[in-house]
Amino acid sequence: MREDMLHFIWKYKKLQLENVYTSKNESIVIEDVGTHNHLAGPDFFNARINIDGQLWAGNVEIHLKSSDWYAHHHEKDSNYNNVILHVVWEDDVSVFRKNNTEIPVLELKKYVSENVLEGYQALLNNKRKVFINCEKDLKYIDSFLMQHWLDRLYLERLERKSELVWELLSLSKNDWEKVLFILLLKNFGSKINADSFLSIGTALDFLIVRKVREHSFRLESILFGIAGLLEDDLIVDEYYIRLKEEYQYQKHKFQIDVRGVQKPGFFKLRPANFPTIRLSQVASLYHTHQNLFSQLISAVSLEEIYKIFDVAASPYWYTHFSFGKISRKSGKKLSKKFIDLIVINTILPLKFCYSKDKGVDVGDEIIKIASELDKEENTVVHSFKNYGFKASNAFESQSILQLYNEYCSKNRCLQCAVGNHLLNRNG
Repeated sequence: MREDMLHFIWKYKKLQLENVYTSKNESIVIEDVGTHNHLAGPDFFNARINIDGQLWAGNVEIHLKSSDWYAHHHEKDSNYNNVILHVVWEDDVSVFRKNNTEIPVLELKKYVSENVLEGYQALLNNKRKVFINCEKDLKYIDSFLMQHWLDRLYLERLERKSELVWELLSLSKNDWEKVLFILLLKNFGSKINADSFLSIGTALDFLIVRKVREHSFRLESILFGIAGLLEDDLIVDEYYIRLKEEYQYQKHKFQIDVRGVQKPGFFKLRPANFPTIRLSQVASLYHTHQNLFSQLISAVSLEEIYKIFDVAASPYWYTHFSFGKISRKSGKKLSKKFIDLIVINTILPLKFCYSKDKGVDVGDEIIKIASELDKEENTVVHSFKNYGFKASNAFESQSILQLYNEYCSKNRCLQCAVGNHLLNRNG
């Protein structure tokens, strides 16, 4: 038995409702279970319960054992003074409020049917599952319920992605352009070089970017230099030598500090994702758009965003992936698939946070853009498709990732709309 199951039983009244008594044999009539509280404090607010003929209005606290009241030190917390009923699975000790009055206890295990418990065990202890607990039932879930749940999940995922945005905003003293620069670098690094590129963006004073972005070569030399990609004395390539000399000049001029920067890697990367190519593309992006942040914030359509990211690495990289090694000529433009990932992981979270900061609602705009993006292709999205739910765009694939990462893989079925629906149906 888990405490979240007790919350479910109480919230949806999955218990015997007649001839119910406290541990002291006082009659209980539940008129209103109250409002579920997911924050600090009692678990249900503003409940209305008739105890032994007396109507009480107040809060309800739920624990596996009544002794958990003391384990959590509620007897010292004034927030629990207004608890009118202690709902537990097992009553193992009498519980008193801060003023020494005893709290009535309802021992749930006496009043929950085997049918409810069997449904709970079947869902959360599904030993035959291949992917997730409800895999066999997923295709039968009502589309309206699923769509409403996906809407909430997408906002949850945006909130999670926003944590880094708010952190960077605080560290940059509310410099939104600096935050965009760091986020772009992080996501241009993709999975393998994300931390390295993040360290580059954090180390580089954005004031320097503002001063040199009119000269793409200068910005490129600084990015390569901070990344530690200009330290090989054996490379005699002319472009490499020019970049190295430029960086040394800019480093001295701006007193650039590279402490804490992680050098990016090339291993297991496709050439198009080499840090050389990605850093050059970032330099080109900031050279092409002198007001990049304002352009992206004001963009209200995916087409506008695609135009902004219609950039390529500098001409040297048309015939190179690494310094000094000539390759077959190619433009090194940002691909649509890569831009989509930047939109998902950088632009939309930034728009979400900026709008919240300014008190503007752009929720519909964000959802519209996310719904126009192609769905992501990964194992989780494919697995959901195999069990009857097919994502048709990035809005749905992002929601599915949130569902799997935060609910399915953590066995949080009782906090999931699908799990709740199945338990209510079976109970």
